[in-house]
Amino acid sequence: MARLNVNPTRMELSSLKKKLASAQRGHKLLKDKRDELMRQFMNLIRENKQLRSEVEAGIAEANKYMAVAGSVMQREVLETALMIPKQEVELEVSEKNVMSVYIPVFNPKYRTGDADDIYSYGTAFTSVDLDGAISALSDIFPKMIRLAEIEKACQLLADEIEKTRRRVNALEHIMIPDYQETIKYITMKLSENERSTTTSLMKVKDMVLKQSHNFN
Repeated sequence: MARLNVNPTRMELSSLKKKLASAQRGHKLLKDKRDELMRQFMNLIRENKQLRSEVEAGIAEANKYMAVAGSVMQREVLETALMIPKQEVELEVSEKNVMSVYIPVFNPKYRTGDADDIYSYGTAFTSVDLDGAISALSDIFPKMIRLAEIEKACQLLADEIEKTRRRVNALEHIMIPDYQETIKYITMKLSENERSTTTSLMKVKDMVLKQSHNFN
């Protein structure tokens, strides 16, 4: 704690009490914000863990199918089959406000809703394992989009949690104690001044009474 360098006056005391009350309100609001940000962050972390496991499993499955397809198909045929995709995807990006943190929202828009449009080739000269690889990647694609969304949101929330934590600590361990210490000091000084003034007045009163008695 450190006492602020201010004049010990009643006006300054009143001003500091208002500042202390404001700091205490701000401290509570920031603590509530920090706690809610942490709750949101932990929810996203749990979802992130689950999605990452599912995406990694899906990629492993797709790689397994693709390895088999590459072993049974000629390279030129495989490359030709994947050369011109039938499906197209556009990614719309918007924002969502979470406790004053704007996190991204990714919304994929497909050219068509036909599930068969993921296959850009005929089946006459291709392996069924290539179908498996394409299907596995198609199944996890929405999860990959969501995973990217969550990871960016976690990064932004983590930054805001750290900023809020520093503000809470500054209020809790520096500003509020400093205000309290200074208020205590000014209150004590004003009390001392009042006692000193009262003592002086009593002495003056005694002197006046003594002089009045002598005149009589």
